[in-house]
Amino acid sequence: MSNAAKAVRLVLALLILLAALGGAAYGGLRWALARLEPADPTAGLLEVEIPSGATTTDVAQILAEHGIIRDPAVFRYYVRYRELDGQIVSGRYELSAAMSADQILTKLVNGEVVVRRFTIPEGLTVEMMADLLAEAQVVDREAFLDAALAAAAENPYLPEDVELIQPMEGYLFPATYQYHSGITAEEVVAMLMARFEAVWTPELLARADEMGLSVHEVTTLASIVETEARVAAEQPQIAGVYLNRLAVGMPLQADPTVYYALGLPRSEALSYDDLEVDSPYNTYRYPGLPPGPIAAPGEGAIRAVLYPATHDYYYFVAKNDGSGEHYFATTYAEHLENVDRAEANLAEQGP
Repeated sequence: MSNAAKAVRLVLALLILLAALGGAAYGGLRWALARLEPADPTAGLLEVEIPSGATTTDVAQILAEHGIIRDPAVFRYYVRYRELDGQIVSGRYELSAAMSADQILTKLVNGEVVVRRFTIPEGLTVEMMADLLAEAQVVDREAFLDAALAAAAENPYLPEDVELIQPMEGYLFPATYQYHSGITAEEVVAMLMARFEAVWTPELLARADEMGLSVHEVTTLASIVETEARVAAEQPQIAGVYLNRLAVGMPLQADPTVYYALGLPRSEALSYDDLEVDSPYNTYRYPGLPPGPIAAPGEGAIRAVLYPATHDYYYFVAKNDGSGEHYFATTYAEHLENVDRAEANLAEQGP
């Protein structure tokens, strides 16, 4: 259909509408066209929610109630004239009374919804996630914690008869997520859990089985690697150290497990008394893996455990030279030499 034909059709359609409106016809065609112009040319943006299943009539009424359009009846008829009835996409939109009906309709039909994002960094605990999401005003802190606890009943990877500080620790995957305004805590937890499951491809599941490790065990060790490594490239090296220790029955002696057992901020220095805390999560006192993850590992840490570097290292210590890297050693004597080097580096850094 040509533009001229469309214009004629619009005029005829509006004349029919005016006739149907009775008294409104007095203003003529110019009045009807004016009803499709911006309601307030000086207005700013406003977020408007179009619910799922909303009809054209519902949408017109919602827009009118927010002052976005001048006349819901004219807008409704305009949608039908454009043959876009039933094509409006639900969601939350940024709209303005300074937009014309055509501009508004274009956004609604194209589904140009407001895109919100939040990022969960690697290495956070569930408690830390709750704080982050509350601060970002995504969901309420306690609602998130309650939703995470409830989700544990649906987690197929949790071992039976194991007491965990937080059952969903490690299973809420760190990543950047898109979400809609008004999202529930349950929906957030479901998104994070779904991403965790997506990371565990058949390849990774098969590799874990080949190593004789469960998803829970891999995730647990990966969470320690995640919190120990400051440089991503060292994750396979550190994973190799822990796997070497497990293979010969050496305790992991991982500081992050003590922080987790005590609930201490990782910025605090551990004392010798802290290393003696009686908790199954304390890998200084208890051999093998702790009962469960101590944080949320990223895909890099998970892969580091499944595909570790092959070496004969059993020890590592932070270089303390500002690089975030570690010195690795095979023997305890070599490790003590590395500790001296690290202390010397720290002294050079100054107060």
